[in-house]
Amino acid sequence: MKEENSTYSAPALEKGLDILELLCRCENGLTQQEIASKLGRNLSEIYRMLNCLVQRNYIGHHGNNYTITSKLFQLSHYHPPTYRLLTESLPIMEVLSRAISFPCDLRVYNNGVQTVIASTQPPNGLGFMTRVGSEIEVAPSASGLVLLAFQDAIIREVRIKESLPNKSETEVEAFRSTLKIIAHQGYASIKSNQYAGLHAISYPILDINGNAIAALTVPMLARIDGTNQFSQEQVQVLLKESVSTLSRRIANTQTPI
Repeated sequence: MKEENSTYSAPALEKGLDILELLCRCENGLTQQEIASKLGRNLSEIYRMLNCLVQRNYIGHHGNNYTITSKLFQLSHYHPPTYRLLTESLPIMEVLSRAISFPCDLRVYNNGVQTVIASTQPPNGLGFMTRVGSEIEVAPSASGLVLLAFQDAIIREVRIKESLPNKSETEVEAFRSTLKIIAHQGYASIKSNQYAGLHAISYPILDINGNAIAALTVPMLARIDGTNQFSQEQVQVLLKESVSTLSRRIANTQTPI
C-alpha cells in the first residue's frame, strides 16, 4: 500500500485567519483595498470573508475601515485555566495596589514574549501602567525572568531559545546564569534600563508542580516631589504575600501530574 504524505489545507480558513492576524497588528484599521493589498489577494477573495467576520463580530466595519473587535480577547478568557487565574488574581491585585499605591500587572508567557492579561492601578491613578494585551520582550524584564526561571529544565531551555533567537551564545549563557540567581532568591527585582527612576519587582505564581504559570509584577516609579512612598522592601513583602496566596489557591484547584 502506497503511503500518503499529503497535507490537508483549508484555504477559506487560512484567508480568515490572515485577515484577523493582520487587523490585530493595525491600531487604526484598514480598508478592504488595503487588506487585499497587504495580504496579496484580490478584493473578490476577501469580500465574503470580511462579511462573515463582521457578522460573527470578530471585526467591526466603520465607514470604509475594518477593525478588530474585543471578541478574541473575550474568548481567550473563557479558557478555564486563564479564567481561573484572572478570577483569583484580580481581587488580590486590587487590594495590593491600594495598599502600596503602585500599579501591578499580571503577565503570562506566550511563544517568546510575555502578554499582559490583567492590570490594576492605585486609587490616585498614578504610576507606570502597562496596557492589557501588550506583548513585551522577555529579557531583560523582571517578569520575563521569573516566567523562565521557575520552569523545569526542558521547558526553560525551550523558552530561552524562543525568547533570545538572535543573541550570541555568550549572551544566552549570561542569561542562564541570571535565571539561576532568580530561581535561588525566589523573585526578580531590577532597575529598568529603559526608563529613568523605574524599578520592577516580580514574583512567580506557581502551579502544583512549582512551575510559573504567570508573573505578578509591581513597577515602582520614583517620585521627585517629596511624597512618601513604600520602599522596595515594603513592596516586596506585600507582593510576596499576595503571590503566595494566589499560588495556594491555584494549586488547590489542580490535579498533580
